[in-house]
Amino acid sequence: MPNSNPVPTNNHVKSDLLRWILICIGWISIAGGIIGLFLPLVPTIPFLLLAAVCFSRSSQRFHGWLVDHKHLGPLLRDYLAHGGIPSRAKIMAIGMIWISFPASTFLLIEIFWVRVLLMATATGVTLYLLAIPTIATGGKAKETKEEL
Repeated sequence: MPNSNPVPTNNHVKSDLLRWILICIGWISIAGGIIGLFLPLVPTIPFLLLAAVCFSRSSQRFHGWLVDHKHLGPLLRDYLAHGGIPSRAKIMAIGMIWISFPASTFLLIEIFWVRVLLMATATGVTLYLLAIPTIATGGKAKETKEEL
């Protein structure tokens, strides 16, 4: 007679409470990742990685949905498999930073030190994005200038 309580796989938590906490954290992380697609200061990949880890420990269904998702899955799979992001994603992110930050800084902010802080942040985020390896079309990460 089959067991009515399915036994979690080796990597799933055994506590129902912890399982639901991980599922909630996973969905909150997905929301953060989606926000990060549109806001330059909010990172996308770390939120998606956190969601993938939470779902891998709590729900095979949600983990499979995330990894196979039409828009979120490719970013996550590329980063997990090759340790980098596609050049198109880099170009879009850097482009959005340098459209939104200067526009916000010089049209909305009047305090000089806040302008400097925002432009320094834009520069720092850009340098960080440039330091992440770029995924080639074939899926292999290219070396960054620092690795050469």
